[in-house]
Amino acid sequence: MHVRDLDLNLLHVFAAVHETRNVSRAAERLSLSQPAVSHALTRLRLALHDPLFVRGSGGVVPTPKADRFATQVVQALQTLDVALNENERFVAARSVRRFAVHMSDIGADEFLPRLMADVGRAASGVCIEAAQLAPEAIAPALHDGRLDLAVGFLPGLSGTESAVLLDNERYVALVRRGHPLARRLKQREALEQLEFILVASHIEPARALHLLGLQSRVRLTLPYFTVAPAIIAKTDLAMVMPSSPAERFARRFGLAVAELQLGLPPITVTMHWTWRHANDGGHRWLRERLLALRPPRR
Repeated sequence: MHVRDLDLNLLHVFAAVHETRNVSRAAERLSLSQPAVSHALTRLRLALHDPLFVRGSGGVVPTPKADRFATQVVQALQTLDVALNENERFVAARSVRRFAVHMSDIGADEFLPRLMADVGRAASGVCIEAAQLAPEAIAPALHDGRLDLAVGFLPGLSGTESAVLLDNERYVALVRRGHPLARRLKQREALEQLEFILVASHIEPARALHLLGLQSRVRLTLPYFTVAPAIIAKTDLAMVMPSSPAERFARRFGLAVAELQLGLPPITVTMHWTWRHANDGGHRWLRERLLALRPPRR
């Protein structure tokens, strides 16, 4: 068959089903009804003389031909997307575009104040919509366009383009100034006397406390970091967290940062996007703004 005989919308449906492995999720991503997606697949099956997808656990499984076809389809759609957008010029000073960005509270604290100051000077009509999604929701939101960027400590995120914004962060303990154990926290016996605040969205400190057998010392679990400093200032509770935000919290709230020896790997804050935005002028402008905010290497 020739490409002129094929409705290109069928390729978008095929790509969405192949990526999600689920007709309902593909329909939601494409803003179509499930019957419309099923009908499109039927047309494509007839055109290609292959079932393409068969029922599987929790969705559908591509046939070998569908897997081979998918590689070519994705490349073709990417090429077409670039061709259609290459002449679009983004003019920041005149733009009224809105960008949706996933940011952990740590990432927001690090970058958002300076980003908004920069955007306000260069592009006063541009809006930023910051959100904090569950880890498993970030990749689908990037791929279907609900998110433009994701910024944070995202070690489980794959299948995206990325750039490092902050690296070589270490974990420290944030405690109140004058805490009796602050100077001895490199010693295991001092750690065992602490009681901790744990942030549920940040798994590495929780893993470290578990490996040290200190999970029973957690007295307060929070969904985010930002309320914790005010609590630490009034109690003997401690919180294990990345060093840069800990140092900022210490300055703002009159707290102390104590060095630890937990054996945890360094933290890297990354910025993620997908191929659909790689050549978008406005998207590239926003990425460059964030990259310009990277602190100098230590």
